[in-house]
Amino acid sequence: MTVMVEPDTQKAQDPKEQTEGSKANRSSRAPLTSSRRPECIPKIVPHRGGDPLHDQCADKVPQNSFPGFDALVNGKHFDALQSSAGVLWEIKTDNFDPYTIPLQRIVVAKQVPELQHERNIARSCGFDFRTGVRSAAHKRALEAIDITLKVIVMDWC
Repeated sequence: MTVMVEPDTQKAQDPKEQTEGSKANRSSRAPLTSSRRPECIPKIVPHRGGDPLHDQCADKVPQNSFPGFDALVNGKHFDALQSSAGVLWEIKTDNFDPYTIPLQRIVVAKQVPELQHERNIARSCGFDFRTGVRSAAHKRALEAIDITLKVIVMDWC
């Protein structure tokens, strides 16, 4: 199975082991402890429900700390949390490839601002953020609008 986070996010947080470039990326990530603002401490909450495929894909995010549940952070239900890596996830299970080109554009135009907003919530609490999708075409379409999104094709879903 492929690890779904960058290797840097799994390294020790010891400053002696960090290069100057990696310090900037890690300094905004707060530990998953009570030293976080209360609204930023992940809380285990039930999946919002209604889509079994979506819940299954979220539960199978590698190293998901809350399989079977969502992680509530700063008022937002995130689909998965990799607590050891400090990563919150949003899962998209659209069957994107057979959509017509106009429908693909509509879907992506709606999803990108939502993902940017969710990423901002995650970052404001010191987390990194990933989006899981089911196809390479969906990944390319999202990244074509915002190359800074970290989109992963879910080989487990």
